Amino acid sequence: MYRARMSIGFGTLARIGHLYPSGGLCDYEIQRMAPDGVQFVTTRMPFRRTGLADDLALFDDLEAHSRLLADAEVDLIAVNCTAATMLAGPDAVNSRVRAATGIAATTTIEAVLEALAAAGIRRVALLTPYEEEVTAAEVAFLRGQGLEVAGTAMLPCRTPVEQAERDPEVWRRLARDPALQQADGLLISCAGIRVAPVLADIEREFGRPVIASNQALLWRCLRMTGVQDRPAGYGALLNGVFG
Repeated sequence: MYRARMSIGFGTLARIGHLYPSGGLCDYEIQRMAPDGVQFVTTRMPFRRTGLADDLALFDDLEAHSRLLADAEVDLIAVNCTAATMLAGPDAVNSRVRAATGIAATTTIEAVLEALAAAGIRRVALLTPYEEEVTAAEVAFLRGQGLEVAGTAMLPCRTPVEQAERDPEVWRRLARDPALQQADGLLISCAGIRVAPVLADIEREFGRPVIASNQALLWRCLRMTGVQDRPAGYGALLNGVFG
């Protein structure tokens, strides 16, 4: 049960706890896209490199970081790292957060899967800033979910800082890769890259639905907290085309 808030303003529609990798620089993107009245309160978890072992180690102190967000009386806790929540398993992550705080939780990988389903994307084109081992793990995961991965494009980054330092136009250009064109839609996977400013442009040029990690997580959080407002300018998913 989410608290009723008496007026419209910062945090009055929903206050969402945001667990985010420490080396990441794009935690502001989800707040940038959020409607007025929705506030994201961020706590960071140690994360300096982007390999598989680093992704799994992100959750070593998950309970302690979750309790810090509970102090802010948040309505929901969103664990925001696509690769790490994929590898650890969303059910396990959510269970640990709920047990530590008594607060409902969600993860980026759940949001991505729900958004792909809502957009009717079964043949996925995958664009990532991950090292090859992480991209390969995501391809295997998506196939395990019954999806076909029709093509991939990567710009591997060794650290979350390097991911964030890439100009948004880099991802726009990479989305034009011929390897991505035989798909129902495009998944831009990573909560640590700057993509919100060009998301609508990428979708317009791609000509099919585009799902991005922060965009999908915001969409899921709005649905879970009952917020009806949908921001324009960040693709069909957040425009309300798919619910």
